[in-house]
Amino acid sequence: MTSLDHHRRPLVIGIGGTTRAASSTERALGFALRGAEAAGARTRLFGGTFLHSLPHYAPEDPQRTEAQLELIEAVRHADALIIATPGYHGGVSGLVKNALDTLEELREDERPYLDGRAVGCIVTAYGWQAAGSVLTSLRSIVHALRGWPTPFGAGINTLETRFESVDSCSDPKVAGQLATVGQQAAQFAFAFNTHLTPAHLPATPEARTSKVLTLAN
Repeated sequence: MTSLDHHRRPLVIGIGGTTRAASSTERALGFALRGAEAAGARTRLFGGTFLHSLPHYAPEDPQRTEAQLELIEAVRHADALIIATPGYHGGVSGLVKNALDTLEELREDERPYLDGRAVGCIVTAYGWQAAGSVLTSLRSIVHALRGWPTPFGAGINTLETRFESVDSCSDPKVAGQLATVGQQAAQFAFAFNTHLTPAHLPATPEARTSKVLTLAN
């Protein structure tokens, strides 16, 4: 692969996990990121340990920690994201929500928040009801951040599916679903990658939005 080819490969950022090491949520996210890599993307993971290091986001305080700045800069340069959360009491976990709240720092960017980026959504929950309701909630959050939820989102019932190791999933169908989430995020990024030449991508944000809407319909 040439340096030019590497430059044109989209970057997919994974955000998710829990305070527990080797959580099902983070391992599920790993499957999705490998799906994005198989589709030709570069990936970077912000897992549970990193998310736990983030302080509570306080918009009135202008000071940001190194960890907060690292997350903000990574998302700023991302072409797509995959977000994975456990379902806690019918909602997104506080750990993941705090990371997403931190992205308020992108509000003044040329691409504010998650504008123009596909976002794959993954939810793990101890039962189907929470998996479905939290997936809907996560999609709503992505919409509020101006992101584009991928057509396929994965809701995983951990009563039925186990992730015994980083690359082990007890249900091949679930593994395939997670790979699909990653593949769709990468494919969207390839289609609308801001690093493409002007001959392949409209130059203005308005033109890019118009192209996205045309292809989405």
